[in-house]
Amino acid sequence: MHRVIITDFIHDDLLPERTVLSGMAEVEALDAHDEDAFVGRIESANAIMMYHNISLTRRTIERLQDCKLIVRCGVGFDNVDYVFARQRGIPVANVPDYGTEEVADSAIGMMLTMVRGIHLYNTRMREHPSPWMYTVAGPLYRLRGRIFAVIGLGRIGMATALRARALGMDVVFYDPYKQDGYDKTIGIRRAESVEELLDQAFVLSVHCPLSSETKNMINAEAIDQLPMGAYLVNTARGAIVDTSAIPDALASGRLAGAAIDVLVGEPPLPDNPLLVAWRDPKHPAYERLIVNPHAAFYSEQGLMDMRTKGVDACRRALLGLKLRNVVN
Repeated sequence: MHRVIITDFIHDDLLPERTVLSGMAEVEALDAHDEDAFVGRIESANAIMMYHNISLTRRTIERLQDCKLIVRCGVGFDNVDYVFARQRGIPVANVPDYGTEEVADSAIGMMLTMVRGIHLYNTRMREHPSPWMYTVAGPLYRLRGRIFAVIGLGRIGMATALRARALGMDVVFYDPYKQDGYDKTIGIRRAESVEELLDQAFVLSVHCPLSSETKNMINAEAIDQLPMGAYLVNTARGAIVDTSAIPDALASGRLAGAAIDVLVGEPPLPDNPLLVAWRDPKHPAYERLIVNPHAAFYSEQGLMDMRTKGVDACRRALLGLKLRNVVN
Protein backbone atom coordinates (compact mmCIF):
# COMPACT_ATOMS: atom_id res chain seq x y z
CA MET A 1 0.00 0.00 0.00
CA HIS A 2 1.38 3.39 -1.01
CA ARG A 3 1.52 6.34 1.37
CA VAL A 4 0.39 9.86 0.42
CA ILE A 5 1.09 12.76 2.75
CA ILE A 6 -0.80 16.06 2.86
CA THR A 7 1.60 18.49 4.52
CA ASP A 8 -0.59 21.44 5.51
CA PHE A 9 -3.87 23.37 5.23
CA ILE A 10 -6.19 20.37 4.76
CA HIS A 11 -6.86 18.34 7.91
CA ASP A 12 -10.50 17.17 7.82
CA ASP A 13 -11.74 13.64 7.16
CA LEU A 14 -9.86 13.62 3.80
CA LEU A 15 -12.83 12.01 2.09
CA PRO A 16 -12.05 13.38 -1.43
CA GLU A 17 -8.45 12.17 -1.26
CA ARG A 18 -9.29 8.79 0.23
CA THR A 19 -12.03 8.22 -2.33
CA VAL A 20 -9.69 8.80 -5.28
CA LEU A 21 -6.91 6.67 -3.76
CA SER A 22 -9.14 3.93 -2.35
CA GLY A 23 -7.34 0.60 -2.33
CA MET A 24 -4.18 2.22 -3.65
CA ALA A 25 -2.76 4.37 -0.88
CA GLU A 26 -3.15 5.45 2.70
CA VAL A 27 -3.61 9.22 3.11
CA GLU A 28 -2.37 11.16 6.11
CA ALA A 29 -2.64 14.89 6.86
CA LEU A 30 0.21 16.30 8.95
CA ASP A 31 -1.34 19.76 9.49
CA ALA A 32 2.23 21.08 9.77
CA HIS A 33 3.05 24.73 10.43
CA ASP A 34 6.80 24.52 9.93
CA GLU A 35 9.21 22.19 8.20
CA ASP A 36 10.50 20.73 11.46
CA ALA A 37 7.17 18.93 11.82
CA PHE A 38 8.11 16.70 8.86
CA VAL A 39 11.01 14.98 10.61
CA GLY A 40 10.29 11.26 10.95
CA ARG A 41 6.86 11.60 9.32
CA ILE A 42 7.38 12.29 5.64
CA GLU A 43 10.46 10.34 4.58
CA SER A 44 8.58 7.23 3.39
CA ALA A 45 5.90 9.12 1.45
CA ASN A 46 5.32 7.91 -2.11
CA ALA A 47 3.58 11.16 -3.03
CA ILE A 48 3.21 14.52 -1.30
CA MET A 49 0.41 17.06 -1.55
CA MET A 50 1.29 20.52 -0.26
CA TYR A 51 -0.55 23.79 -0.05
CA HIS A 52 0.55 27.37 0.69
CA ASN A 53 1.09 27.46 4.44
CA ILE A 54 4.50 25.81 4.45
CA SER A 55 7.69 25.35 2.43
CA LEU A 56 9.38 22.18 1.24
CA THR A 57 13.11 22.82 1.02
CA ARG A 58 16.21 20.83 0.21
CA ARG A 59 16.64 19.61 3.79
CA THR A 60 13.33 17.75 3.59
CA ILE A 61 13.49 16.70 -0.06
CA GLU A 62 16.90 15.06 0.37
CA ARG A 63 15.41 12.73 3.02
CA LEU A 64 12.62 11.42 0.77
CA GLN A 65 13.19 7.75 0.07
CA ASP A 66 10.73 6.82 -2.69
CA CYS A 67 8.70 9.89 -3.60
CA LYS A 68 7.19 9.76 -7.09
CA LEU A 69 5.59 13.23 -7.08
CA ILE A 70 5.32 16.43 -5.11
CA VAL A 71 2.16 18.25 -6.10
CA ARG A 72 1.65 21.87 -5.09
CA CYS A 73 -2.12 22.08 -4.81
CA GLY A 74 -2.38 25.59 -6.20
CA VAL A 75 -0.97 27.76 -8.95
CA GLY A 76 2.24 29.14 -7.44
CA PHE A 77 5.08 26.76 -6.61
CA ASP A 78 7.64 29.14 -5.10
CA ASN A 79 7.37 27.36 -1.72
CA VAL A 80 8.96 24.14 -2.98
CA ASP A 81 12.57 23.70 -4.10
CA TYR A 82 11.60 22.27 -7.46
CA VAL A 83 15.13 22.60 -8.85
CA PHE A 84 16.61 20.34 -6.17
CA ALA A 85 13.64 17.99 -6.46
CA ARG A 86 14.46 17.50 -10.13
CA GLN A 87 18.09 16.77 -9.21
CA ARG A 88 16.71 14.02 -6.98
CA GLY A 89 14.53 12.76 -9.85
CA ILE A 90 11.28 13.87 -8.20
CA PRO A 91 8.79 15.66 -10.45
CA VAL A 92 6.94 18.65 -9.03
CA ALA A 93 3.52 19.53 -10.44
CA ASN A 94 1.04 22.28 -9.71
CA VAL A 95 -2.71 22.68 -10.15
CA PRO A 96 -2.87 25.68 -12.45
CA ASP A 97 -6.59 25.76 -13.24
CA TYR A 98 -8.45 25.18 -10.00
CA GLY A 99 -9.37 28.77 -9.07
CA THR A 100 -9.03 30.76 -12.26
CA GLU A 101 -12.57 32.13 -12.20
CA GLU A 102 -12.56 32.84 -8.48
CA VAL A 103 -9.31 34.83 -8.48
CA ALA A 104 -10.30 36.77 -11.60
CA ASP A 105 -13.70 37.57 -10.08
CA SER A 106 -12.03 38.65 -6.84
CA ALA A 107 -9.56 40.93 -8.62
CA ILE A 108 -12.37 42.64 -10.52
CA GLY A 109 -14.52 42.78 -7.40
CA MET A 110 -11.74 44.43 -5.43
CA MET A 111 -11.16 46.90 -8.24
CA LEU A 112 -14.83 47.84 -8.43
CA THR A 113 -15.11 48.15 -4.65
CA MET A 114 -12.33 50.73 -4.69
CA VAL A 115 -12.88 52.56 -7.96
CA ARG A 116 -16.62 53.01 -7.39
CA GLY A 117 -15.98 54.19 -3.82
CA ILE A 118 -17.97 51.32 -2.29
CA HIS A 119 -15.45 50.54 0.45
CA LEU A 120 -14.78 54.20 1.15
CA TYR A 121 -18.50 55.07 1.37
CA ASN A 122 -19.19 52.14 3.66
CA THR A 123 -16.32 52.99 6.00
CA ARG A 124 -16.92 56.73 6.06
CA MET A 125 -20.70 56.54 6.52
CA ARG A 126 -20.30 54.14 9.42
CA GLU A 127 -17.88 56.48 11.16
CA HIS A 128 -19.35 59.86 10.11
CA PRO A 129 -22.92 59.60 8.76
CA SER A 130 -23.19 63.30 8.05
CA PRO A 131 -23.29 64.55 5.37
CA TRP A 132 -25.16 61.58 3.86
CA MET A 133 -24.01 62.45 0.37
CA TYR A 134 -22.23 60.92 -2.61
CA THR A 135 -19.72 63.77 -2.48
CA VAL A 136 -17.84 62.32 0.50
CA ALA A 137 -16.01 59.85 -1.78
CA GLY A 138 -15.45 62.13 -4.76
CA PRO A 139 -14.05 62.44 -7.24
CA LEU A 140 -14.97 59.12 -8.84
CA TYR A 141 -14.42 58.42 -12.52
CA ARG A 142 -16.21 56.41 -15.16
CA LEU A 143 -14.50 53.07 -15.79
CA ARG A 144 -15.16 52.84 -19.52
CA GLY A 145 -12.02 53.75 -21.42
CA ARG A 146 -9.79 53.75 -18.34
CA ILE A 147 -6.61 51.67 -18.52
CA PHE A 148 -6.61 48.34 -16.71
CA ALA A 149 -2.99 47.17 -16.55
CA VAL A 150 -2.20 43.49 -16.06
CA ILE A 151 1.19 42.07 -15.04
CA GLY A 152 1.26 38.42 -16.10
CA LEU A 153 -1.09 37.07 -18.76
CA GLY A 154 -1.39 33.49 -17.60
CA ARG A 155 -4.74 31.78 -17.08
CA ILE A 156 -5.84 34.08 -14.26
CA GLY A 157 -4.37 37.21 -15.82
CA MET A 158 -6.18 36.51 -19.06
CA ALA A 159 -9.47 35.75 -17.30
CA THR A 160 -9.16 39.03 -15.39
CA ALA A 161 -8.26 40.95 -18.55
CA LEU A 162 -11.37 39.62 -20.31
CA ARG A 163 -13.57 40.69 -17.41
CA ALA A 164 -12.07 44.19 -17.40
CA ARG A 165 -12.51 44.41 -21.16
CA ALA A 166 -16.19 43.45 -20.75
CA LEU A 167 -16.53 46.50 -18.51
CA GLY A 168 -15.32 48.67 -21.36
CA MET A 169 -11.84 49.23 -19.97
CA ASP A 170 -8.75 49.63 -22.13
CA VAL A 171 -6.71 46.56 -21.13
CA VAL A 172 -2.92 46.58 -21.42
CA PHE A 173 -0.65 43.75 -20.29
CA TYR A 174 3.02 43.10 -19.70
CA ASP A 175 4.30 39.54 -19.93
CA PRO A 176 7.69 38.99 -21.61
CA TYR A 177 7.08 35.23 -21.76
CA LYS A 178 3.80 35.47 -23.67
CA GLN A 179 4.12 34.93 -27.41
CA ASP A 180 2.94 37.57 -29.84
CA GLY A 181 -0.67 37.41 -30.86
CA TYR A 182 -2.48 37.01 -27.55
CA ASP A 183 -3.20 40.74 -27.54
CA LYS A 184 -4.88 40.53 -30.93
CA THR A 185 -6.73 37.33 -30.08
CA ILE A 186 -8.58 38.79 -27.11
CA GLY A 187 -8.57 42.46 -28.07
CA ILE A 188 -6.11 43.95 -25.61
CA ARG A 189 -2.77 45.77 -25.94
CA ARG A 190 0.78 44.73 -25.07
CA ALA A 191 3.27 46.90 -23.18
CA GLU A 192 6.89 46.26 -24.06
CA SER A 193 8.21 47.00 -20.56
CA VAL A 194 7.05 47.26 -16.97
CA GLU A 195 7.77 50.99 -17.12
CA GLU A 196 5.50 51.43 -20.13
CA LEU A 197 2.73 49.57 -18.30
CA LEU A 198 3.10 51.53 -15.06
CA ASP A 199 3.15 54.91 -16.77
CA GLN A 200 -0.40 54.50 -18.02
CA ALA A 201 -2.14 52.32 -15.42
CA PHE A 202 -5.35 53.57 -13.85
CA VAL A 203 -5.70 50.14 -12.22
CA LEU A 204 -2.69 47.84 -11.86
CA SER A 205 -3.62 44.18 -11.28
CA VAL A 206 -0.83 41.71 -10.44
CA HIS A 207 -1.07 38.13 -11.78
CA CYS A 208 2.51 36.97 -12.35
CA PRO A 209 4.25 34.12 -10.49
CA LEU A 210 6.76 34.85 -7.75
CA SER A 211 10.36 34.43 -8.89
CA SER A 212 13.72 36.14 -8.45
CA GLU A 213 12.65 38.31 -11.38
CA THR A 214 9.33 39.41 -9.89
CA LYS A 215 10.13 39.61 -6.17
CA ASN A 216 9.45 43.19 -4.98
CA MET A 217 8.73 44.15 -8.59
CA ILE A 218 6.07 46.56 -7.35
CA ASN A 219 8.10 48.56 -4.84
CA ALA A 220 8.10 52.23 -3.85
CA GLU A 221 9.91 53.22 -7.04
CA ALA A 222 7.45 51.32 -9.23
CA ILE A 223 4.45 52.78 -7.40
CA ASP A 224 5.87 56.26 -7.94
CA GLN A 225 5.76 55.58 -11.69
CA LEU A 226 1.99 55.14 -11.59
CA PRO A 227 -0.19 58.16 -12.44
CA MET A 228 -1.46 60.07 -9.42
CA GLY A 229 -4.64 58.49 -8.10
CA ALA A 230 -4.02 54.99 -9.48
CA TYR A 231 -5.30 51.77 -7.90
CA LEU A 232 -3.33 48.61 -7.06
CA VAL A 233 -4.71 45.07 -6.77
CA ASN A 234 -2.60 42.04 -5.82
CA THR A 235 -4.14 38.57 -5.88
CA ALA A 236 -0.93 36.79 -6.96
CA ARG A 237 1.89 36.39 -4.44
CA GLY A 238 2.65 38.60 -1.46
CA ALA A 239 6.34 39.11 -2.14
CA ILE A 240 5.73 40.59 -5.59
CA VAL A 241 4.51 43.80 -3.93
CA ASP A 242 6.51 45.63 -1.26
CA THR A 243 3.50 46.42 0.89
CA SER A 244 5.53 48.67 3.19
CA ALA A 245 5.41 51.26 0.39
CA ILE A 246 1.62 51.30 0.22
CA PRO A 247 0.75 53.42 3.32
CA ASP A 248 2.90 56.35 2.16
CA ALA A 249 1.56 56.04 -1.37
CA LEU A 250 -2.01 56.22 -0.05
CA ALA A 251 -1.13 59.19 2.16
CA SER A 252 0.45 61.09 -0.73
CA GLY A 253 -2.41 60.35 -3.12
CA ARG A 254 -0.17 58.46 -5.55
CA LEU A 255 -2.49 55.53 -4.83
CA ALA A 256 -6.18 56.29 -4.52
CA GLY A 257 -6.71 52.77 -3.25
CA ALA A 258 -5.11 49.36 -2.84
CA ALA A 259 -6.52 45.86 -2.43
CA ILE A 260 -4.19 43.17 -1.12
CA ASP A 261 -5.22 39.52 -0.91
CA VAL A 262 -1.76 38.04 -0.29
CA LEU A 263 1.04 38.93 2.12
CA VAL A 264 4.59 37.69 2.66
CA GLY A 265 3.78 36.31 6.10
CA GLU A 266 0.36 34.76 6.63
CA PRO A 267 -1.09 35.38 9.09
CA PRO A 268 0.78 38.70 9.30
CA LEU A 269 2.46 39.96 12.43
CA PRO A 270 0.58 42.72 14.30
CA ASP A 271 3.38 45.23 13.66
CA ASN A 272 3.23 44.80 9.88
CA PRO A 273 3.32 48.44 8.61
CA LEU A 274 0.52 47.78 6.15
CA LEU A 275 -1.81 46.47 8.84
CA VAL A 276 -0.86 49.20 11.30
CA ALA A 277 -1.98 51.82 8.76
CA TRP A 278 -5.05 49.75 7.77
CA ARG A 279 -6.28 49.69 11.37
CA ASP A 280 -5.58 53.35 12.08
CA PRO A 281 -8.73 55.52 11.68
CA LYS A 282 -6.49 58.56 11.20
CA HIS A 283 -4.59 57.07 8.26
CA PRO A 284 -5.98 57.19 4.68
CA ALA A 285 -5.44 53.43 4.50
CA TYR A 286 -8.37 52.99 6.88
CA GLU A 287 -10.73 54.03 4.10
CA ARG A 288 -8.72 53.25 0.99
CA LEU A 289 -7.08 49.89 1.69
CA ILE A 290 -8.69 46.45 1.48
CA VAL A 291 -6.85 43.48 3.04
CA ASN A 292 -8.13 39.92 2.63
CA PRO A 293 -6.73 36.70 4.17
CA HIS A 294 -5.45 34.99 1.00
CA ALA A 295 -9.04 34.26 0.04
CA ALA A 296 -9.32 35.19 -3.65
CA PHE A 297 -9.05 31.53 -4.69
CA TYR A 298 -11.83 30.36 -2.44
CA SER A 299 -15.20 28.95 -3.36
CA GLU A 300 -16.52 25.59 -2.25
CA GLN A 301 -16.24 24.35 -5.83
CA GLY A 302 -12.76 25.82 -6.30
CA LEU A 303 -11.48 24.27 -3.08
CA MET A 304 -12.82 20.87 -4.12
CA ASP A 305 -11.19 21.26 -7.55
CA MET A 306 -7.87 22.00 -5.88
CA ARG A 307 -8.10 18.86 -3.75
CA THR A 308 -9.38 16.45 -6.39
CA LYS A 309 -7.02 17.65 -9.12
CA GLY A 310 -4.11 17.43 -6.68
CA VAL A 311 -4.92 13.93 -5.52
CA ASP A 312 -5.58 12.77 -9.09
CA ALA A 313 -2.04 13.88 -9.93
CA CYS A 314 -0.84 11.60 -7.12
CA ARG A 315 -2.95 8.74 -8.47
CA ARG A 316 -1.37 9.11 -11.91
CA ALA A 317 2.12 9.14 -10.40
CA LEU A 318 1.49 6.02 -8.32
CA LEU A 319 0.14 4.20 -11.38
CA GLY A 320 3.06 5.28 -13.54
CA LEU A 321 0.84 7.26 -15.92
CA LYS A 322 1.93 10.36 -17.82
CA LEU A 323 2.02 13.33 -15.45
CA ARG A 324 0.39 16.67 -16.14
CA ASN A 325 1.43 20.21 -15.20
CA VAL A 326 5.00 19.28 -14.23
CA VAL A 327 6.89 22.50 -13.46
CA ASN A 328 10.45 21.13 -13.17
